Amino acid sequence: MIWMDQLALFSPLDYAALAVLVLGWIICNRIIEHPPEHRPSVSRLMADYRREWMRHFVTREPRIFDSAIIDNMRQGAAFFASASMIAIGGGLALIGNADLLRGVAQDLTLGSAPTIVWEIKLLLMLFFATDAFLKFVWSHRLFGYCAVLMAAVPNDARNPVAFIRAAKSGEINITAARSFNGGLRSVYFGIAAAAWLLGAWALAVATIVTLVVILRREFWSASRKVLLDGSDREKHTPETHGVDATRPGKLLG
Repeated sequence: MIWMDQLALFSPLDYAALAVLVLGWIICNRIIEHPPEHRPSVSRLMADYRREWMRHFVTREPRIFDSAIIDNMRQGAAFFASASMIAIGGGLALIGNADLLRGVAQDLTLGSAPTIVWEIKLLLMLFFATDAFLKFVWSHRLFGYCAVLMAAVPNDARNPVAFIRAAKSGEINITAARSFNGGLRSVYFGIAAAAWLLGAWALAVATIVTLVVILRREFWSASRKVLLDGSDREKHTPETHGVDATRPGKLLG
């Protein structure tokens, strides 16, 4: 069966639902990581707190608390990377036994389709699982970089490089968290992609539900309201913290 024949096995509704899934995934990532200035996402708000963490890290003694947090973050990234790898292995095993999946799907949808259709649908799930795995692995590595940078921060706050290195640690920490959050979103959309096994309408509905859940948590959740409360914020100056106070995370010099 040539590829044109394989494409003909899917209806226009299938392609429309697939487009909704892919575009929803791309746009969701874009909006969350680059939100409007007047409405920051939870991820953006947490980035500011990560920078704040690194500022306080310079003068905190002992630093066991900070190392424990970084270790927990690395363990979380490692756990999800392992889970994604297991999902990839399971998906490959299902592709090798697609006929069994075909029988189950036919019982649920009361329809029939060639085995290649179910294999392609499984490949879509594998795509998201692979994307999540790569992001979790990169996140784990970046948290390791952050740990090394934190260890290189002098204990003396009067040292001219102390706050500069702390700011670098904060930016690496934020990048690691961005990759971790991106991996989680790939997991969410990978679960939504599983609905395609039930049909195009199921995929479209699952995608919309996933988008609503993710965006609500980022822009309309109770936790966001807590983070927006600025009553606990401290004022910083470039002279005391080695960073540009008007542009968080921007190194001086």
